[in-house]
Amino acid sequence: MKKQFAIIGLGRFGGSVAETLHAKGYEVLAIDKNPNHVQDIARFVTHVIEADSTDENALQEIGIRNFDVVVVAIGEDIQASIMTTLLLKELGVAKVVVKAQNNLHGKVLEKIGADKVVYPERDMGTRLVHSLISPNILEYVELSKDHSIIEITANRFFANHTLLDLDFRVRFGCSVMAIKNQGELIIAPPATYEIREGDLLFVIGNNKDLKKLQEQAYPEDE
Repeated sequence: MKKQFAIIGLGRFGGSVAETLHAKGYEVLAIDKNPNHVQDIARFVTHVIEADSTDENALQEIGIRNFDVVVVAIGEDIQASIMTTLLLKELGVAKVVVKAQNNLHGKVLEKIGADKVVYPERDMGTRLVHSLISPNILEYVELSKDHSIIEITANRFFANHTLLDLDFRVRFGCSVMAIKNQGELIIAPPATYEIREGDLLFVIGNNKDLKKLQEQAYPEDE
């Protein structure tokens, strides 16, 4: 049985999450106290309710604890975000994912029981900076403070060499998780795979090692 999601807060971020989940075939309940937001998203989700998420009785009537995951995507009202998160955990919601405005907001959310805190604005900014600094980085995902995954385009540095030839782990301290070649995704590619110019490489490693790889493979970005 597929997971059921509830999204609280239907601004740009919350609305996008709700619509994307529904498009992928999941049952989605969208909740917002703004009637305009409720009306705008009604045809893109399974159910939609106009309600104040800081009202415990309203959450109980909705049956919020029955949802597998509740995403709190409330915009500027940090107090409402914190209160909603607290109520959701007290009501027994299994997994609560909350959008944070800043680090302090995120720390408070973690202390009151949020299972996952996301920083969409900050993370988007980080990805943008990396794409500006090095146009060869197509995607950047921060796994922790020290480790990340990058998606890069194979240039002449990589082309016509096998993974064994390049020996990523010894030379750079990184690992190639997957390669996309003309639309085909190869997970855990064999050491004998010969890279072609234009292949997309998904590389995981310590940020310092990833930087070393970029400096050697794309010196023109420096």
